[in-house]
Amino acid sequence: MNGPEEAIRFDYDVLVVGAGPVGLSLAVELGLRNIRALVIEQNDRTGYQPRAKTTNVRSMEHMRRWGIAEAIRKAAPLPADYPYNIAFKTRLFGEKIALIENAFYGDRNVRNALFSEPAQWIPQYKVEEVLRQRAESLPSIELRFGCRFETLRESADDVTASIVDIASGKSAELRVRYVVGADGARSAVRRLIGAEMQGRHAMAQHVGLVIRAPELREAMERDPAIMYWLVNRDTAAIASPMDKGDLWAFGYSVGAGDTVDEAESQRRIAAAFGRPVVAEILSTDCWSAHSLIADHYGASRVFLIGDSCHLHPPFGGYGMNLGIADAVDLGWKLAATLHSWGGEKLLASYEIERRPVHRRVIEEAAANHSVLPQHLVTSDLESAGPDGDAARLRLGDRIHGEKSREFHTLGVVLGYAYSGSPLVVPDASVPPPEHHTTYTPSAHPGCLAPHLWLEDGRSLYDLFGPEYTLLATRAGAEDDAERLAVAAHARRMPLKVARPEADGLADLYGARFALIRPDQHVAWRGDRLERDAGEILDIARGANLG
Repeated sequence: MNGPEEAIRFDYDVLVVGAGPVGLSLAVELGLRNIRALVIEQNDRTGYQPRAKTTNVRSMEHMRRWGIAEAIRKAAPLPADYPYNIAFKTRLFGEKIALIENAFYGDRNVRNALFSEPAQWIPQYKVEEVLRQRAESLPSIELRFGCRFETLRESADDVTASIVDIASGKSAELRVRYVVGADGARSAVRRLIGAEMQGRHAMAQHVGLVIRAPELREAMERDPAIMYWLVNRDTAAIASPMDKGDLWAFGYSVGAGDTVDEAESQRRIAAAFGRPVVAEILSTDCWSAHSLIADHYGASRVFLIGDSCHLHPPFGGYGMNLGIADAVDLGWKLAATLHSWGGEKLLASYEIERRPVHRRVIEEAAANHSVLPQHLVTSDLESAGPDGDAARLRLGDRIHGEKSREFHTLGVVLGYAYSGSPLVVPDASVPPPEHHTTYTPSAHPGCLAPHLWLEDGRSLYDLFGPEYTLLATRAGAEDDAERLAVAAHARRMPLKVARPEADGLADLYGARFALIRPDQHVAWRGDRLERDAGEILDIARGANLG
């Protein structure tokens, strides 16, 4: 056993394995709290990989907290006024079937009361660039690319991790307090801690291409959309512009024995678009759709986040965003523990809180994956005259009934609650019922704090601190607020008090006070302190988990 904690020398507080958007998000969350972290990545993370393209409203709210929401928007290749439509057509240059507008709530023309930031359509590699720059700006964060994680040894007091510089072949051992695996679907960290992925493997096979095709600007000008579902018997596919017209993502499904080569891909492109186009294939990614979740997310000093502990089809735009939320949840808890105000069991709540959210999203993504372009094909879709018009009208009605949930996702993105979490002080209320599209704001403990725009144009969220915030929604009971502040100070628990003057705030929260966590979820609410202030704070900081 080591001596007093102050005498222990650590190379870093946290080693983060993986510098994708999830690992970089964790680095930013830690760096803003002055936690010394090393992020290593064996790949250069460059190129035009057909990965995530939607940064949803909740992730954009985190970007706002981190001071980079506008940088994300500036990095997005499509114009700010480009419509967030999903166009369903027979072929890219074919007949229209249906149009779903304001997909993922990315329309910036209307300020929505439910959230502080609209979604942003932006390729993942652009998101990574902005996150990397933000992480590099933080003095306590170090990034090393071309560095491979090898193995680890965990003890009660530390973790010894072995890493290798790929270019030189030199290895090194690091002594750190915690290791986090953000190293994706083939996670080496997951393998070393003996976690296994459980669920449905390889539900379907898909091909994802990134192509350069300037001729497609015509399609964007004619029917502007961020995604085109192309429904026909030859090649049902999905195409998405990644910039103002030249760079596109193109995806289609394949069978077990289907050929995937340049010639076949070009044939599929021509068939799906409805006419030959000059398309330069920049990358090809053959991938399988899985619905998997790890049987455990880590031990006392090693944790998994993102794809390393959950995998699901990318329909609904949840993948990267779900991992960013993991980084936020684990990040503030690691920081609280390292700064010694978090309770000794705070980190155990990470899996307790996140696993139900992962399961819900996996089920939602699998439901979306069950209705792909090829499943929408019906007779007469491309026929001329009344028969074709009627067929497209019928399918359009079906699409609005079955596919809207994939693109209007607020109920999933904002509507999850940590109601059963040991970090939440329950009251007599119940959370709103879960729904995949409808989001009902609620200050029920465990829910995301309801959003409100203030009269001066700021978001209510802008008043919340990096640690805990006691939100006073109306005047009175100042002695109770003081007791909470005194109890927080005694526990070295950072707490700020926010007293905005805003019409409707008290009704929105249903109580005079709400204790807001660092991740903007409600830990407790009440009109008066009906239990000891210290007991409330001990629950919220993980020091009273039973």
